Amino acid sequence: MPQDPSTGNAGARRATALIADDEEPMRQQLRSRLREAWPGLDIVAEAANGIEAVALAGLHQPDIVFLDIRMPGLSGIEAARMLFNRCHLVFVTAYDQYAIEAFEQGALDYLLKPAGGERLKTTCARLQTLIGRQPSNIERQLGALLAAQNRPGSPGPAKPEYLRWIQAQIGANLRMISTREVLFFRADEKYTRVQTEQAEVLIRKTLKELADELDPDEFWRIHRSTLVRVDAIEGVTRDLRGRQMVKIRNFPEQLEVSRGNTHLFQQM
Repeated sequence: MPQDPSTGNAGARRATALIADDEEPMRQQLRSRLREAWPGLDIVAEAANGIEAVALAGLHQPDIVFLDIRMPGLSGIEAARMLFNRCHLVFVTAYDQYAIEAFEQGALDYLLKPAGGERLKTTCARLQTLIGRQPSNIERQLGALLAAQNRPGSPGPAKPEYLRWIQAQIGANLRMISTREVLFFRADEKYTRVQTEQAEVLIRKTLKELADELDPDEFWRIHRSTLVRVDAIEGVTRDLRGRQMVKIRNFPEQLEVSRGNTHLFQQM
């Protein structure tokens, strides 16, 4: 019977793992959930792209590599083709059901973002039984999956991957906020204010960093100090001074549009 991964094995070498994801909040979220699901697992390194993942795996020789599918440099699938015979692989994906079915048919292990819960516990329990064993030869499955994702119209990594999760420290707790929950971001001295319908939190990431990392089709910079999620905009009016003001859905405050950004609303 496999040992409960939460207990570890006092007499055995501790298993090691590498986490590869281009979003730091997602790396931290997975590290935290793994600490809960498998306290005996050592995370020996983290990579921000596929090239780093391959290099760090060569340096640290981890037993397991958790690979985000969409990463710059090399995608998770491309990196996996260089690593599959050296370590056990788990893909971390935000793909839709079509892509998940492709993983299941190829017998490739995957976790859905944000990883956690019973699925992660099951994965950790399975991985524990594989430590010390030769990784399976999944070259054929990887090749087929890569070809399928590169096919026109497939949900593969054809477009840039944008920031999807915001990490906010609230007291001693780390909260992960989906960008779909955000109404707007506003610069606030050394911090950035993140406003959702339910709460307001402060993060240390600058507005410029956010503007570079968010999908420009989903978030518009209406002012040098404000980024707004487009589908949270209820309407645009002019105040008595002639300024354009954005009305946000389910939020009482209106946000000013700077003169240089009024063109965003010419068709509205």
